[in-house]
Amino acid sequence: MKLTSAEDKLIERTKELNCIHEISKIISQTDHVANDVLLQIASHIKKAWLFDQDAIVEIDVLDYHITTSEINCCTIFQTSKIPIAKMEAGYVKVHYPKNKFSKKDFLHDEQKLLDTIAFEIGNFIEKYQTLERKALLRRTVERMDRLTLLGEMTAGIAHELNTPLGNILGFAELIKDHNSDPVIAEDISTVINSVIYSREIVKKLMFFSCEMPQQLQIQEIKPIITFALSFLKSNFQKKEIKTAVSYSDECITAKIDSVQITQVLFNLLINAVYASPEKSIIRIEVQKQADKALISIIDEGIGIPENIKQKIFDPFFTTKPNTDGCGLGLSVVHGIVKNHNGQIIVENNNPSGTIFTIKLPIS
Repeated sequence: MKLTSAEDKLIERTKELNCIHEISKIISQTDHVANDVLLQIASHIKKAWLFDQDAIVEIDVLDYHITTSEINCCTIFQTSKIPIAKMEAGYVKVHYPKNKFSKKDFLHDEQKLLDTIAFEIGNFIEKYQTLERKALLRRTVERMDRLTLLGEMTAGIAHELNTPLGNILGFAELIKDHNSDPVIAEDISTVINSVIYSREIVKKLMFFSCEMPQQLQIQEIKPIITFALSFLKSNFQKKEIKTAVSYSDECITAKIDSVQITQVLFNLLINAVYASPEKSIIRIEVQKQADKALISIIDEGIGIPENIKQKIFDPFFTTKPNTDGCGLGLSVVHGIVKNHNGQIIVENNNPSGTIFTIKLPIS
């Protein structure tokens, strides 16, 4: 189509110049997310076309697909390829309804404008990807720095805890030797067992800080779960939460470090209690599947939103208030399971809640 009057030509050139100017401004704002930028670009492209009321703009590049409105299957369009790193990565199209317009209704200058915009979109996406990679690298470096600091702190804390734990254990054993009351004897035995377990945790922290190897042995799963549930009994009682444990075989074994797997169960169970409503049930299911032992912890809590499921195992990521968590629990769980050549899977529990399933090699 050709414009006949000088006034019409001037109006269209002004619209095109405004479009390029606005798109340049949008692209220069690097703090915006790519999807929002492409939406704004599409909106300004629409305004620049001769029959803007009927125009529908479509941008399809990489994982992004933007349209200014729903596209009817019967359209005619102008199109231009979007290049990224000298490769075709997508396209930008301007559609008109076929029952009202023909190819002749598009202007030659509009095609030139579309080619320019496609080139600018390609430059923007390439720049956006570079900034994302830089941000990811920066976060990785920051995480490594924090983990290095955590390792140093862990070593210091482990050494500091050893002395008071030794004193508690020594005096508890002394009381046990001189005690004749059976009730006190039972309580002292609980104290001694807890201190011994705590010292094992401290030892593992020291191993972690200097990367010493695990002590993997073929062991039964049931006694470890029984101990973890017994140790956390008061946590369940505070919210009147019941536990239900089921085994497909009570003699299921796996090649594990029992102290580390106990630590995994502690973290998952404490999280389950935190997320669960009062008087609900937390189920623990243990099964054997081919060459794997499966431990599932199933709660009836609020669940985990899809948009953060990929982040929950990241160090220092937490949805809890600062007073309730530091974001290391699930990171430690993931690290321990991975070091066991295992796998941890997160699923939704219907109608509400979360299922954490740990898969551990039997041998």
